[in-house]
Amino acid sequence: MLNPADFLLNADTCMPAKQLFGRTPIGEDAYLYWMQNANGVEVAISNYGAAIVSLRVPDRSGKVDDVVLGYDTLTGYLSERNQYLGATIGRYANRIAKGRFSLNDRQYQVPVNDGPNTLHGGKRGFDKRVWSAEHSPASDRLEVRLHYLSQDGEEGFPGDLDVHVLFHLTNDNELRIEYQATSDQDTVLNLTNHAYFNLAGEGNGNVLQHRLTLFASSFTPIDATLIPIGGIRDVTYTPFDFRQATAVGAHIDQCEEQLQRARGYDHNFVLDGGGERLRISARISEPGSGRMLEVLTTEPGIQFYSGNSLDGSTTGKSGKKYGFRSGFSLETQHFPDSPNQPKFPSTVLKPGERFQSTTVYRFSTE
Repeated sequence: MLNPADFLLNADTCMPAKQLFGRTPIGEDAYLYWMQNANGVEVAISNYGAAIVSLRVPDRSGKVDDVVLGYDTLTGYLSERNQYLGATIGRYANRIAKGRFSLNDRQYQVPVNDGPNTLHGGKRGFDKRVWSAEHSPASDRLEVRLHYLSQDGEEGFPGDLDVHVLFHLTNDNELRIEYQATSDQDTVLNLTNHAYFNLAGEGNGNVLQHRLTLFASSFTPIDATLIPIGGIRDVTYTPFDFRQATAVGAHIDQCEEQLQRARGYDHNFVLDGGGERLRISARISEPGSGRMLEVLTTEPGIQFYSGNSLDGSTTGKSGKKYGFRSGFSLETQHFPDSPNQPKFPSTVLKPGERFQSTTVYRFSTE
């Protein structure tokens, strides 16, 4: 079991503690970077996949638990069954239909790895890369900066893409994630983090009693392969209406075509408010522990995923199996298959432009 007490977590100097996490099959070193704020909230970030490996927060009585699903060792993250636990996703988060898109009248084919479609950047996306870590000694913030250069043609995508992801732990119990990217050619880009949360503590049952609020009046319905069918649908009078706090499991097994296609929720919600300002997009609480998570973002959408592919074959940090729906993801993003959906917000990044996006995970109790 990962034990942050074994490592120096120095909130006074703002220097993350560095721990060797393991080595990849080709000999690359993967590290954990531990941070702890003044309230005892602890986070571990790995440069393998720019992943959130551990996130320990108190419940209403002050008991601290790890609330993100993950593995004790690098070996789990190297597994083909990893399911993107905690990872930074790119070059294109979510799905691209048939792995094909057109850009500047040129057709591109990227690897298909999810039935007939491309999921989360292809067979070796950003989640399977070793990032370089950077920290400014002059910084007065608890932060880890990670950098990755995705070369032209990697997984079939055009352009040298220079990506920076900053993880910043605040004394307001926020984990802020700031993304920046530039490209030397026109390309498509969609970045997110794929943390799976269980606010009762990772490995502690399913998430069906968590109460979810989504600040979204519509969602993008999907076909049988989980690709948006092109329209935007109002959530009113549907099991996708989370505008008022609703148990995740309240309607999840309802006989409804959209739910049956995904075996639960695996849908992009169109966030209210628009623009690129940082705003609240989701709030979710767990009645037993009293923990609450609020998600803020500058992105136009959020993918709510109810852990439908978790099947008990994965053993987590607690030594417990991660069973069906034992974690949820709230992936802030642009919409799935946007390169093939001209009515969706564009995901094209051009030379001279800078992609910037912020997501905040804010923890409290009730």
